Amino acid sequence: MSGGNPHAYCQEKAAASGSSFYYSFQFLTPERRRAITAFYAFCREVDDIADECHDATVARAKLGWWRDEVARLYAGAPTHPVTLALSGAVEPFRLPREAFEQIIDGMEMDLGHVRYADFKALRLYCHRVAGVVGEVAALIFGSMDHTTLKYANRLGLAFQLTNIIRDVGEDARRGRIYLPQDELAEFGVSEADLLRAQAGENFRRLMEFQYQRAEQTYTEALALLPAADRKAQRPGLIMAAIYRALLQEIRQDGFRVLDRRTSLTPVRKLWLAWKTWAKG
Repeated sequence: MSGGNPHAYCQEKAAASGSSFYYSFQFLTPERRRAITAFYAFCREVDDIADECHDATVARAKLGWWRDEVARLYAGAPTHPVTLALSGAVEPFRLPREAFEQIIDGMEMDLGHVRYADFKALRLYCHRVAGVVGEVAALIFGSMDHTTLKYANRLGLAFQLTNIIRDVGEDARRGRIYLPQDELAEFGVSEADLLRAQAGENFRRLMEFQYQRAEQTYTEALALLPAADRKAQRPGLIMAAIYRALLQEIRQDGFRVLDRRTSLTPVRKLWLAWKTWAKG
């Protein structure tokens, strides 16, 4: 634990991920930055279990430990560096216990044979692993209007749909296919096509459909953000600018997502972050 300092542990966890989220944290006040960094570190801890633990039984046991640790956090007796860092944020930012539990529920959905029959089924997964994350982040950034949580949940969905598009090939090789089964069938794309990186016309049409839905979700989310909370929610708007630019980049690249991972350079992310912050 970074010299016994829980906040330093969380800072290292967030920085090591190289995520776009990190760019949006830099403009916050120290108290909010510590809280969001600790929350992000929690998300990374449980996500890493689902991604890196190849034995589903062991992964479930580890996620079970985190459920117990969330209970200890809300009982005032956390033991892990991440929950120790979170303990000072729970009350000031009114962070609900069920949000942490739902995130763990979502990670459990990633264990085993991951398939989703239709978008409705996929949306529950997205709600747990991204929509709820958006809501907690919005509480930490600061909100006066309850509609802001609806905006944050929808924005989380948009981020997750972007991730799903970006990681189609990588996820398929891990045995996870998030693209709804009925949509694969509708566009004539098989699971074997994904694994063989067969990016023909049918695949491009399928991905254009996924792109349009993600793009529409960004539009819907941003329309929900109340003007009174726009300034406080600028870190989320920075994330939206970065992720939406990534989505455009993937499309401009011809949806070459089966054998490569499209990403934005750190300089471009920083430019988008600064531009969004300056706009207010």
